[in-house]
Amino acid sequence: MSIAVLNQDETEAFADRMVDILNSGAMALMVSVGHRTGLFDGMAEMPPADSHRIAERTGLNERYVREWLGAMVTGGVVRHDQATGHYRLPAEHAACLTRDSAPDNLAAMAQYIPLLGSVEDPIVECFEKGGGVPYSAYPRFHQVMAEDSGQTVLPCLLDQIVPLVPELTERLQRGIDVLDVGCGAGRALNLLAGAFPNSRFTGYDLSEGAVATATAEAVRAGYHNILFQARDLTRFQESARYDLITAFDAIHDQADPASVLAGIAGAMRPGGVFLMQDIHGSSHVHNNVDHPIGPLLYTISCLHCMTVSLAQDGDGLGAMWGEEKAMDMLRAAGFSEVTVQQLDHDIQNSYYIARKAAN
Repeated sequence: MSIAVLNQDETEAFADRMVDILNSGAMALMVSVGHRTGLFDGMAEMPPADSHRIAERTGLNERYVREWLGAMVTGGVVRHDQATGHYRLPAEHAACLTRDSAPDNLAAMAQYIPLLGSVEDPIVECFEKGGGVPYSAYPRFHQVMAEDSGQTVLPCLLDQIVPLVPELTERLQRGIDVLDVGCGAGRALNLLAGAFPNSRFTGYDLSEGAVATATAEAVRAGYHNILFQARDLTRFQESARYDLITAFDAIHDQADPASVLAGIAGAMRPGGVFLMQDIHGSSHVHNNVDHPIGPLLYTISCLHCMTVSLAQDGDGLGAMWGEEKAMDMLRAAGFSEVTVQQLDHDIQNSYYIARKAAN
């Protein structure tokens, strides 16, 4: 048996990389804590202060705040003045960490790390036995997804995403029938319903909790042109009744995405448009080596998107199904014309515009 001769320099470099991974993973957890507790928001609005003043300002326990600050200082996020004992969040760092900085708030994305880590045990079991982890194992997922879409979709939905489809804004103003597949907590659809009162909106999602949240928001806003329903879309079939169907980061999670896409095509009126937002990437891993958030997207896929589909005895397509696969599946579903566009601020998503041929 031959014994591999190690390149010592390469071994040491990779060991350093592993230390960096461990530190970065720990920082992701603490950044999530800082976001959820409002520590970043609070520190961004106050002058340098000690841990007691920061805890008082944010209404938190000082001992926990002090330990969190230790991680932030050693991780290079927060500055510390040894002489005064004061801590300071630089404005340049706050620009990526506070709610006011959306859509550039990366701290919101950090929530995926502890959320996905909470299902590590059942995921490991799936590695050994197959199967999947169901949606019910992710109690905060819709909440985090809603916040994520609140940064990447909502701020640009009316001014950038809808205009990707020529004349769609005008059609919505005149009044058309719209369906959102996998609507989640309904924030995008409720925004559209409020902006275009002459159009009629329907949202479907598997999660009854998400649908309840979406419905409550619509009721609070006083929207009468919108309806949300909890539905399993695995065998989605409706007669041609919609002029526009949207799906925001939802198709790749489906148990049978090909069937859902075919159902969408069948539910569209002639000349209708399917606007699909999904993860930007290639179907081939070698094309994703330089993807700026490739490791994060594959991790989210493995620990959520793929496994929730497999839990329904589904295809397990995964978030990184990629543009090539998506284009093939859209054409196979019956869409005669498909184009793909991206928005400059959004490195995470692509926008597919698929048209059904007019009779």
